[in-house]
Amino acid sequence: MDQADFVISSDELFHDINAHLITDCFPSKYLSHIINEPEFKQHPFRLLYELQFTEQSPVYHAEGNVWNHTLLVVDEAAKRKNLCKNPTIFMWAALLHDIGKPSTTKISRGKITAYNHDKVGAKLAHDFLSHFTKDKYFIENICSLIEFHMQILYVVKNLPYANVALMLKKSDYNEIALLGLCDRLGRLGASPKEEENNIKQFIRKCKSFERK
Repeated sequence: MDQADFVISSDELFHDINAHLITDCFPSKYLSHIINEPEFKQHPFRLLYELQFTEQSPVYHAEGNVWNHTLLVVDEAAKRKNLCKNPTIFMWAALLHDIGKPSTTKISRGKITAYNHDKVGAKLAHDFLSHFTKDKYFIENICSLIEFHMQILYVVKNLPYANVALMLKKSDYNEIALLGLCDRLGRLGASPKEEENNIKQFIRKCKSFERK
């Protein structure tokens, strides 16, 4: 396969994924089928390919590697895409939300961590999407959702990493909340009631900050 063939194939693959993200009830079926295609071993699709080999803490992710988690999140997002402002942006954010983990995952004191994967992931998502579109609105909104998807944990637990002011400036906390719900439910053994309560608490705190 020469470079010209790859560019065409890569572009077609992007549009095929986009169609399945928007139309399928369970996009994970298609994604599972294509993940080992040759194009996924080349940049930028390699950013997704590497998720298969990135382990997560079994305490929080009984489903295993980041790719397993991503498939669960994408299916959760597909159930809720009609609740968001822009389903295409929302579904791509769900697919790309953890692409920062392969480069940030480390084992520290016997624990698997991926600190700053949200910020790193936003930059990598920008790189990924820029290969296929020049639509700045599309790219920036996806990247903002990825950049702030961990804010739910930070805000609810009052962690020092919380930055509601910046999040409100660059994104919509309701969209963050919806993606965050899908992220948190995209784990084996997740409690829908508990996670929905966390999301409600996050929204309440964001509204309170907004009124200040």
